[in-house]
Amino acid sequence: MTQTDFFVIDYQYHGEPKSFTIRAKLMNNAEAWQWASCDAGLAPIPKPGRPPLKRFSKPMAERFGVTNVRWRGSVSLAWDEDRAK
Repeated sequence: MTQTDFFVIDYQYHGEPKSFTIRAKLMNNAEAWQWASCDAGLAPIPKPGRPPLKRFSKPMAERFGVTNVRWRGSVSLAWDEDRAK
């Protein structure tokens, strides 16, 4: 089974702060800029098993209003059955 993690991506779109959580196998700065562009509605969301689409780079995303992209790993949630009662 492949490892996937949850990541939080924060960015600004025309100066307005935005944030979302995404599940991905890999996250780096280039991926974060691509997913922020998808969330802003600028880039299409890729479909699994299909050929890769044209990716949005940082300069291209900035031309369309996406700025200040930051990403971080999401905190894992540990369920404690004793506390749930």
